[in-house]
Amino acid sequence: MKLTGNTIFITGGGSGIGRGLAEALHGLGNQVIISGRRAEVLKTVTEANPGMQSVELDVASAASIASVAAKLVAEHPELNVLINCAGIMQPDGVNGVVDDAVVSSIITTNLLGTVRMTSALIEHLKAQQSATVINVSSGLAFVPLAITAVYSASKAAIHSYTQSLRFLLKGTSVKVLELAPPYVQTELMGPEMAVDPRAMPLADFIQETIEVLGTDADEVLVERVKMLRNNPGPNEAEFVNKFNDMMAGGH
Repeated sequence: MKLTGNTIFITGGGSGIGRGLAEALHGLGNQVIISGRRAEVLKTVTEANPGMQSVELDVASAASIASVAAKLVAEHPELNVLINCAGIMQPDGVNGVVDDAVVSSIITTNLLGTVRMTSALIEHLKAQQSATVINVSSGLAFVPLAITAVYSASKAAIHSYTQSLRFLLKGTSVKVLELAPPYVQTELMGPEMAVDPRAMPLADFIQETIEVLGTDADEVLVERVKMLRNNPGPNEAEFVNKFNDMMAGGH
């Protein structure tokens, strides 16, 4: 992917990996527009990065997506990169009766949000001389974390969806990438996650990710996630069990 001179729209750009990517790409000379539900968070990020822009968006709302997409196309006709980064992660307890509101929210935000946002902008992107869609999945798409089973399943679905999208867009001007992070120090599941020594420091993750983005790779993988990405296969259950035992044990 060309790393400069783009106009980039990032969902979930107010915090965590989304904000890290937004700031790194902004610093490389791209016009970056971030989105999220909280206006005050977006304002904090844009004020810290002069020239960056923002728009309020609820990716769980089809109407919000349609409205924002129309606004983006009208105000930024040169938009050529979409990064679907917005997501939520919560324990779901699928070994018992699940909270339907929780699991519905996860699927609506993580999976439908990505599909709807891409759908809303894809014809615009196809009309660009060169465009990119980056879908953020997770290492947990390949090795699920049992206590967040629905989150892991939503990211596995993103992996599958991205492969189909890439196939269907071959021969067009749109390149489709999948970014699969490992466990990264963010507040995705609370402030304790941001300091967990088992997780990759956010700054290190962003730096390595930008380096891989600058190549022609279809899957944007830092070294730390490759063990998870490469696990699926005939004997994958053994590692899945070991991984979940390790995470449950806190070491």
